[in-house]
Amino acid sequence: MSTKKQQVTDLLKAIETGAAAPVAVINPNNYKQHNLAVADGLAGFGAALQQLPKGSAKVTTVRVFEDGNYVFAHTDYNFFGPKIGFDVFRFEDGKIVEHWDNLQTTAGPNPSGHTMTDGATQITDLDKTAANKTLVRTFVDDILVNGRMEKLAGYFDGDNYIQHNPLIPDQLSGLGKALGEMAKAGITMKYDKIHQVLGEGNFVLVVSEGQLGGKHNSFYDLFRVENGKIAEHWDTIEEIPAKEEWKNNNGKFGF
Repeated sequence: MSTKKQQVTDLLKAIETGAAAPVAVINPNNYKQHNLAVADGLAGFGAALQQLPKGSAKVTTVRVFEDGNYVFAHTDYNFFGPKIGFDVFRFEDGKIVEHWDNLQTTAGPNPSGHTMTDGATQITDLDKTAANKTLVRTFVDDILVNGRMEKLAGYFDGDNYIQHNPLIPDQLSGLGKALGEMAKAGITMKYDKIHQVLGEGNFVLVVSEGQLGGKHNSFYDLFRVENGKIAEHWDTIEEIPAKEEWKNNNGKFGF
């Protein structure tokens, strides 16, 4: 594991163990926080940790990736209840200077028996990182932002598609059916803007902003690409609180 990946894994584990040493990777003079429930800076991170009842937190990082100065992790958490999270850290001069995340209460397994974190973990196709990022960005832009459903099948290998969203079954037909049922129930899901696309090899994370059921939400979608087609998907969806509730003024995105 690369140094940056190891540092991020150790930092997240420190939420569980209370170890102080891993926290040294955060730049104490410059740490910009985009979790809107946590105050800015290293002091804000420390204050959030102090609110946890001792020994209550559990942290298992399932996947960790690196893209330039960014490291992003997919983690099974238990603090103030079970949650699945994506965390994104930006490094500068060997220290972490910025953090984004998206947390969702753990749910599932989904109709196909998959949890929000199981499935493939092995990073392959490092030479295809750029192509895979382009593919996934175009997919999200076409389908989720612009609703060009006639293009949907072109992004998949027939009906083969493994799904980890807790409400949606496997297969492309399962996705189509679930979206149709949501529409019938009057639950609209609309992606408005892609903020960031990060990838390593066959895995690509897309950070987007939009609406779910009329509420302002942040969507983090992780895709696994195989032979130029989307093969597997994990996500977390988090409602963005009203601005008066924010503990920092950095915004949820701001890449």
